[in-house]
Amino acid sequence: MADLDFIGIAEAATLIKARKVSPVELTNAHLRRIEALDEQINAFITLTADLAMRQAKKAEAEITAGRYRGPMHGIPFGLKDLYATAGVLTTGHSRLRMDYVPREDATTTTKLYEAGGVLLGKLATCEFAHGSPAFDAPWPPARNPWNPKYFTGASSSGSGAAVAAGFVPGALGTDTGGSVRIPAAMCGTVGLKPTYGLVSRYGVTPNSFTFDCCGPLTWTVEDCAIILGAIAGYDSRDAGSIDRTIPDYRAALSSDIRGMRVGVVRHFWERDLTTNVELARAMEHALDVLRRLGANVEETRMRPLQQYVDVKMVIAETEIFSVHHKDLIARGQEFGLNFLAQTLTGCLFQSVEYLAAQRERRRMLDEMRPLYEKFDVLVTTSSTPAPRFDEYVPLGMWLKPNLYTAFSITAGPAISLCIGYTENGLPLSMQIAAAPFEEQAVLRVAYAYQQATPWRKRRPNL
Repeated sequence: MADLDFIGIAEAATLIKARKVSPVELTNAHLRRIEALDEQINAFITLTADLAMRQAKKAEAEITAGRYRGPMHGIPFGLKDLYATAGVLTTGHSRLRMDYVPREDATTTTKLYEAGGVLLGKLATCEFAHGSPAFDAPWPPARNPWNPKYFTGASSSGSGAAVAAGFVPGALGTDTGGSVRIPAAMCGTVGLKPTYGLVSRYGVTPNSFTFDCCGPLTWTVEDCAIILGAIAGYDSRDAGSIDRTIPDYRAALSSDIRGMRVGVVRHFWERDLTTNVELARAMEHALDVLRRLGANVEETRMRPLQQYVDVKMVIAETEIFSVHHKDLIARGQEFGLNFLAQTLTGCLFQSVEYLAAQRERRRMLDEMRPLYEKFDVLVTTSSTPAPRFDEYVPLGMWLKPNLYTAFSITAGPAISLCIGYTENGLPLSMQIAAAPFEEQAVLRVAYAYQQATPWRKRRPNL
């Protein structure tokens, strides 16, 4: 049964379909691991063991009767605790929602249930997916499975930690300025921010109306493609949802990327930021792998990182301030200090600045068109290795740009995946991005790289 701890979605689906492993066995294995080890990691806020067993037994009965739904049927998963779950506590990791139990599911929750998924529980975040790890919340921050003294990356922290620790084979997070990709990078998982509007946000606590995206975190690119296929699609209840035909993302995966055009945004990590030496070295090795696989790799440029961050901060901080405006007035003392330290800055921006930032973003989007015509994907590094909790600076995002915001501004897909480890065993990661709705290109290049490298064989030892 120990072999089931780290089994991926694709492998588990094959075994379940062939009836070599039952959903009940798989669910039990993960529940036992969570109960034994999560006290080290704090990935879960709410464990839904009874619900999971009911769903697993139902999935097993359906599969036995020949009603197999697809690769998520009988597969355990976790949800960042912003996703509404009918009858299940949904806290946003905030004191303000300690007792909040929704009456209906988020659209993504429903889609995963319809695909036959098994919900193991709700996962830690930063308060309302904003701010930074806080020790004044009712629940502790999630810790990094590679070393619990280290941070997991805001704000889908529990999702990244749970996948890396082998508690769940897949989880959903949200990404406004990197909050799927950062924990994926720091925990050594795969994390995809889909194109804005591809996945419904209905029933998910908002952060920024302009930038919020819902996306998967998994151990492999193939598993990421499976979850994306289950949750993508138009939803009239989400004002930002876009009606498009959803392709078979898994079918697009290929180890053959010969002739694909890869633009390297090198100045992001060599000029705009001075990145970790080990990460820079790993990035060069990763580019060499793409060249050996037959990709045409060429350097290119975007705007300086700081310009993207300036635009994003004015827009996103204004929007999250508006989301929580009434509670900030009426219940301000119940918010955590880190949430307040960042969110209250939203009251400093004026309407003229918000509108100017939105106009500037339109120019940034227009500037990307020549790059999308020239390159199939763009690559750059992800963030530096995870910091220790006692080294983390809550307001660091105001002091220097991050490597994720540019691809939030440009609205297309961006994926983080592991490209090695530091000498002390912390994951290193790169990003692959593309034009809106070019998820297939991003997943294809990421999959080819992953198939050609050994990093998925290494797991944390709890």
